[in-house]
Amino acid sequence: MGMNKNTVLGYATLIMIIVGIALIALGAFRYDDVAGWGFASVGIGFFAIAWVFNALKGRV
Repeated sequence: MGMNKNTVLGYATLIMIIVGIALIALGAFRYDDVAGWGFASVGIGFFAIAWVFNALKGRV
């Protein structure tokens, strides 16, 4: 059984959430200066894109 569009969007959502958590963790625990704010904001952006992918899952 091949992957359809919904499973691809599901896997993309999962990967984006994992990368977003990793970036927020890097910003919170690894970098204490201004770079930490950048990592955390990019991680929140990954969460926003994952949210859009999840919303598109049934409509594409």
